[in-house]
Amino acid sequence: MSITISRVNANFEREPLIRPFGFKGSYLTEVWQTVAGLEASSGHRAAALNTQSVLWSDSELFAGVSEAAGNSLMFAMTEMALRRAQGMSFETPLDLLDRLLPEVHEYGKAISRKPDLRLTFALNALVGVDAAAWLLYAREHGLTAFDDIIPARFRAALQHRHDRVACIPLLAYAIPMNEIVQHVDEGYFFFKIKIGSDPDRDGDREKMLQWDMARVSAIHEAIGRRETPYTRNGRLPYYFDANGRYDSKDRLQRFLDHCRKIGAFDQIALIEEPFPESYKVPVGDLGVRLAADESAHCDHDVEERIALGYGAIALKPIAKTLSMTLKIADVAHRAGVPMFCADLTVGPIQVDWNKNVAARLAPLPGMTIGVLETNGHQNYARWPQLQSYHPAAGAPWTAVRQGCFELDQRFFDASGGILQDSPHYLDLVFPKH
Repeated sequence: MSITISRVNANFEREPLIRPFGFKGSYLTEVWQTVAGLEASSGHRAAALNTQSVLWSDSELFAGVSEAAGNSLMFAMTEMALRRAQGMSFETPLDLLDRLLPEVHEYGKAISRKPDLRLTFALNALVGVDAAAWLLYAREHGLTAFDDIIPARFRAALQHRHDRVACIPLLAYAIPMNEIVQHVDEGYFFFKIKIGSDPDRDGDREKMLQWDMARVSAIHEAIGRRETPYTRNGRLPYYFDANGRYDSKDRLQRFLDHCRKIGAFDQIALIEEPFPESYKVPVGDLGVRLAADESAHCDHDVEERIALGYGAIALKPIAKTLSMTLKIADVAHRAGVPMFCADLTVGPIQVDWNKNVAARLAPLPGMTIGVLETNGHQNYARWPQLQSYHPAAGAPWTAVRQGCFELDQRFFDASGGILQDSPHYLDLVFPKH
């Protein structure tokens, strides 16, 4: 059944952060939550969120313009996509993304005057548009469950049902050690640790390495001996994210040698994106599982990264669209490569978009349950207010208990609430008056 888009709109809210949020050698000070609204010729309508991350999706662009300018460029691409979609018909949201992505990417290159604008920047701009298309698709077809909206050819990658999913908090550069210890005391046991700092903001990679080694030593000294029932070895797993800051295998090897020296090596579950995207060398000989994230823009990139020896793929329906995520997951599943869901510092509603995927993925090697990175609760100044906008605000699956999201049948029956409208965000694009 073809769905025709008859009306569109967009809006955004600027969300302040508790503290500057550091990664990729830079810092965010706010997050733009944008809203895409679609209405079908049938009268069904939907509004869906996108969390913009200019720094994550194209750090070079972020460094070259003001923070507000970078966000404005991405929002302009979302607006252009919506105007282009008006009047279009589509069978599935994947068809719509296939039509919009090339045009939006070219438009972004033009307005940013950056011919090498990363594809992830365009995908990030399209997250809300794609999610709204999935909501319309569900409503037009009378579908009320996440499982039902997933096309049959992608379901093999999403066939697990976890009754709990580990909540992975983020240890960014500025997170003090007492907060890290507090997280463990509260039951958290799987940590994403940002490495690749630029301590003096001069681009010196040797200073970066020394800072990273000191940071990991301090963290391991503070929490390395703690235990958890959710890993096969009983140890706390470390998930390092370098965001492409390491310039060579030799430098990464020095970091790994340091981890061996301090006794932390065996607790490394993943190292995500250690190298720049253009550094395409075999990595299967490093003795650790490397994960591809922003270098895996699309399904074709995933095939290339797997061929280079990357042993895990970060899925980001909240950063690369659900449609592209399904294509990526299909490639990884067919290759037998583990997957997990990573965050983009999204709000509570998008956490549950991610959670619906994470709840259906096979466990990572060494884990006994699913995992989901989410750090919005650590970073948004208005987190309780954002929680109140969730269509299922207060539902048990939205709370973390002893480091996990507990997912009973109510979560799966309700699809985490994501197929319902949020009155707050719907009103931003389709106001009542």
